[in-house]
Amino acid sequence: MARPSKPLISRDAAVQAAIEIIDAEGLDAFSLPKLAGHLGVRAPSLYHHFADKNEIFTEIARHIAGTTVVTPRRRPGSDWPEFFVSLALNFRQSILRHRNAAPVLLQHLPRDLFVSTYESTARFMLESGVPVELHVRILDGMETLAIGAVLMEAMRKPSTKSTIFPNVDAQSQPLLAEALASNELTQRRLFEETVRSYLHGVIRDHM
Repeated sequence: MARPSKPLISRDAAVQAAIEIIDAEGLDAFSLPKLAGHLGVRAPSLYHHFADKNEIFTEIARHIAGTTVVTPRRRPGSDWPEFFVSLALNFRQSILRHRNAAPVLLQHLPRDLFVSTYESTARFMLESGVPVELHVRILDGMETLAIGAVLMEAMRKPSTKSTIFPNVDAQSQPLLAEALASNELTQRRLFEETVRSYLHGVIRDHM
């Protein structure tokens, strides 16, 4: 049977369907035949849009970590670190909404995913009075910090304030157990304060 002149599905629809399968059934359940069945087509139809499974995974990572992350609106000013704090929290929320896809992001996140936004972010920092020699340090540091911290969190089970470090034994690790018992911050607040501390530390070290 000849291929139809027009694809039966769109690239975006295939990515959305792939995410739905992974969210609902887990990454191990995902396959090209299952994706095709979810879309109501045969597997060869997917090759109108993707070279292989790896390309689908790359687009899944691009969608979750890029397309769905909301960029906060904030005027340039002395409180510029809060722009990055809000952006990092939005990134975290987007990733944790799709925990089952965390291994896909770990292996297939495009290295240049965020670069397209860096020009406008650099302008925001410049207009906020952030020295230009700190821009790369801030952009690269935020990318490393946010991706590393959030993906590590996404690949673990959701935690409470007292289980941020899993399997802590009060008998053999009494100091760590006491620290956990004294911790007042949720995982979200810990991440937020880590980002904030990093940004203020960059400026403080430069002074």
